[in-house]
Amino acid sequence: MMFIRRQIADRRQPLSGRAGRGFALLSAIFLLVVISSLGLFAVTLTSSQNQSQVLDVLGSRAYQAARAGIEWAAYSAMQNAASSSAVWAGCTSSGSLTGLSGVLAPFTVSLSCSASSAVEGTTTIWVYNLSATAIVTGTLPGSANYVERVISFKMGM
Repeated sequence: MMFIRRQIADRRQPLSGRAGRGFALLSAIFLLVVISSLGLFAVTLTSSQNQSQVLDVLGSRAYQAARAGIEWAAYSAMQNAASSSAVWAGCTSSGSLTGLSGVLAPFTVSLSCSASSAVEGTTTIWVYNLSATAIVTGTLPGSANYVERVISFKMGM
């Protein structure tokens, strides 16, 4: 009987032995997985914030490129109005603005124009509907760095 009581007493003590070591390993693996998941989340968040910042800068530059196209078209139309009472020749077809430099160099600016006229007394007044579309050269809708800005402008002279 003494022998049986000793075996029962021996069965109660292994919590501090092998079973305790297995629990520590399980806890270590769990903590490793949790910390790795947090690290992955931080890297993903940082990456998406950087991409968002790049697109924001590209969007601002695309707006400036489109605005440069509108200003060029308006200037050209005003130069024509000062010298002729006919429609501006640049408004008969769509075109593009070339020669942008600096941070606007990667953009393609497409221009479109439509004109209508009205006669007041002996004066012909031309109304131009100008539109400029700026996109990053070589990108397609849906690609990572695709940005497009459109500016429309109506002027009469």
